[in-house]
Amino acid sequence: MSSAHDHDDHDHTEADPVTDRTHDTSWSANLEQPRHASDRDLVVSQAVDAIEHTEPGNHVNLVTHGDHGHPSEYLYDALDERVEGYDPEWEYVEQCGCGGHVTRVYVE
Repeated sequence: MSSAHDHDDHDHTEADPVTDRTHDTSWSANLEQPRHASDRDLVVSQAVDAIEHTEPGNHVNLVTHGDHGHPSEYLYDALDERVEGYDPEWEYVEQCGCGGHVTRVYVE
């Protein structure tokens, strides 16, 4: 599956991928590493990758860095624009004690 993020102008080659396989169960993507704190574009790019690496019928919990604020401020619209093939459905789960945020994305 390809997506619009394949053509980003940003170079994220120095960041390890959020996953190296397709998940056929529900799982969590850790997008709150120190490198994510300073790079909102990396958070969005890896969130899209996480969704694309989740088999239909499952969900992925996107755990985003608190430095970027609530995911509704930057993530949800980006997912609508960049995830191809369907409109992702998500729900905000909670803010972690460390300040990060958990958004659950259902892959259909």
